[in-house]
Amino acid sequence: MTAWRWLRAVVAFCVDFVVGDDWTVAAVIAVALLGTWGLVEAGVAAWWLLPLAVLGATVLGLRRAVLRERG
Repeated sequence: MTAWRWLRAVVAFCVDFVVGDDWTVAAVIAVALLGTWGLVEAGVAAWWLLPLAVLGATVLGLRRAVLRERG
């Protein structure tokens, strides 16, 4: 039973660490990673996609936090 609890705790930590406070940021980064992989597989230079997605996710997260604080 202890191993099961340990496994649940590790999975819960990983989900909390990756998703954090805003699941949309995690979703944007996951889609960007898949898009980068797809572009690389198609033979297209994809170095630009992930930094652009990170910038967009940061702006999205900050905008949502500011709007939430304003009420």
